[in-house]
Amino acid sequence: MVEVFENDLQEMNRQSSKGNQLKWRNGNVWYKADYTGYEGLAEYVISHLLVKSNLKQSDYVLYFPEEIGYKQQVYCGAKSMHFLTDDWQIITLERLFQNQYGTGLTKAVYSIEGYKERLKFIVDRIIELTGLSEFGVYMSRLLTLDAFFLNEDRHMHNIAVLMNGKGEFAYCPIFDNGAGLLSDTTMDYPLSGDVVEMMQNAGAKTVGNDFDEQLNAAEELYGQHTIFSFNKKDVNAILDQAILYPQITRERVAEIIYLQMRKYQYLFK
Repeated sequence: MVEVFENDLQEMNRQSSKGNQLKWRNGNVWYKADYTGYEGLAEYVISHLLVKSNLKQSDYVLYFPEEIGYKQQVYCGAKSMHFLTDDWQIITLERLFQNQYGTGLTKAVYSIEGYKERLKFIVDRIIELTGLSEFGVYMSRLLTLDAFFLNEDRHMHNIAVLMNGKGEFAYCPIFDNGAGLLSDTTMDYPLSGDVVEMMQNAGAKTVGNDFDEQLNAAEELYGQHTIFSFNKKDVNAILDQAILYPQITRERVAEIIYLQMRKYQYLFK
């Protein structure tokens, strides 16, 4: 267990539809406490499955389960390394668009009809603002992961690029997957619920509420850029290391991933 203190607590500008999760930074390590369920487990499992994909390690943040002591309370959660150097900062797409146009990107996107049209609008505007010419590929990867892992919290406040003091931009490593794998057991997806039914009820937030329509739009516009190479044995080995979490929780996560492996067979080698 790691102990964190009030002066480690971080106020985050990035908004989440799931509420305000406690986050701390101690040196070069970030800690996030579970807030609505098993977000830390989701972060850990998803990031370690990405190790077995065609993404480079620099393309995503790697998380590890951690028990966190804070103010007489002990939380389950996750830890990760701080990936920014002093000259770089994270800027969300919502803030970037607001700074340039004086209006929110979410509002602009949802004034447009159609998943493909909304996604193209986002990508075209961000390329114009940043010069990141492969941003469509980046979004395709992001929406592939969200569809596969059922991440319900990928909105304009939760997609970002990196910016340095010179006004130069770079792609941001993929982070914040804690709302995936039906992790919200407090409000939306109780452990007693039917997994298949709850998976059907899970909804996206980027350009619409249907994960597959988002993914289809991304692949049609920008192609398929994500390939997985993990199998059930790999899933089990990763979950076996997450002993902070009850077996019933780990078994549920395994079931979700197995079902998605069957559904999205084309994403595997």
